[in-house]
Amino acid sequence: MKRLESVFPPLLFLSGLAALGHGLATGTGVVRVALGLYLVWTLLELRITFRVHPGDAGGDDAASMPLYGLARGAVVASAVFVPPLWAPSDAVFQGVALAVFVAGVVLRLGAIRQLGRFYSHKVRTLTDHMIVRSGPYRLVRHPAYSGMVVGHIGFVALLLNPVSLFALVGLLVPAIVHRIRVEERTLMELTGYPDYARGRKRLVPAVW
Repeated sequence: MKRLESVFPPLLFLSGLAALGHGLATGTGVVRVALGLYLVWTLLELRITFRVHPGDAGGDDAASMPLYGLARGAVVASAVFVPPLWAPSDAVFQGVALAVFVAGVVLRLGAIRQLGRFYSHKVRTLTDHMIVRSGPYRLVRHPAYSGMVVGHIGFVALLLNPVSLFALVGLLVPAIVHRIRVEERTLMELTGYPDYARGRKRLVPAVW
């Protein structure tokens, strides 16, 4: 499993680049803009994927990262390669979908920035780990995942087809929920986290 976890991120990254590259070559207008922004987003998070922390106290991933990564890859690939239900020419619709996508990405990157060195794509804590309660963490416990969901809602809306819709609702969202549950088994061991968790929902304010 450890070997899989080390090999999986670069393989997924290269596959994602291929899918996004194909979309950029064949897409037009707002769709091409969204694909370009998705590529930039992926590159911005790449350094986090391979970052190593000397104070890493460890944690149990429970295979949640491969499942999460595959689900995300399925959303992107199905959105790019499967023909859409329609070719929306409504500028308002496209503008709203793009705005939702950008808002989700901004929320995610803002949440990552707020956590700083405590954020990781791996399930782990640091020996000097602290609970962050500011910024979007005042509202939900996992705003980076909230941004991931919102961003992909906008992305899928631009390239909507039955497969991408299923990949989003049936694969990515359940994978994120599973990932959150796995992460919280580790986070609950941190002093102060149970108290922090009682005051706010995980993903959506007042819902879950």
